[in-house]
Amino acid sequence: MTQEEKWQIRYDGLKGFIEENHRNPSKHRIEEHDMLNWLKANRKAMNAGKMKVERVEPFSKLLELIEQFKRKNQYQ
Repeated sequence: MTQEEKWQIRYDGLKGFIEENHRNPSKHRIEEHDMLNWLKANRKAMNAGKMKVERVEPFSKLLELIEQFKRKNQYQ
C-alpha cells in the first residue's frame, strides 16, 4: 500500500466520521485520538507549505466541512 493510498484512507475515514456523527473528533475520547492527530499534523503541514499539491484541495474541503461542525456554546 502506497503512502498516497494510506492518506486517502485516513481522509475518507475522517470525512465519514464527521458526516456520520455531525461533530469533529474529540480530544477527550481515546478512540478518536488517531483521527485528531492526523488532522492536526496535516493542518500543520498545509500551513507550513509542506503538503503535496494534490492533497491541498481535498484537505481544504475537509477543513470547510469541519468549520460547519465547530463546537457551539450550549448555554446560548
